[in-house]
Amino acid sequence: AMTGLTKSLALDGRPHNIAAGQIDFGNVVSAISAKMATGMPQADGSVASEPRMSADDAADAVFYMAQLPLSANVLSMTVMATKMPLVGR
Repeated sequence: AMTGLTKSLALDGRPHNIAAGQIDFGNVVSAISAKMATGMPQADGSVASEPRMSADDAADAVFYMAQLPLSANVLSMTVMATKMPLVGR
């Protein structure tokens, strides 16, 4: 739903100099993701800790998109810890 909304806003906003983009974050260090450091159920049934990236890295991605001129846009960006075991779950 969010991807469709982002695409629609990006297209409909063009005549009004409105740019829209979507950022999908992987595991970011926060109170919500604390359990990921100690262990999460994996697809094979095991429990393992999962890599997380810093909140500063997430903020850098937001800043990158925000500082672009209106002549350029990042429609979709996925930012995740380099060693995450899977992509897109």
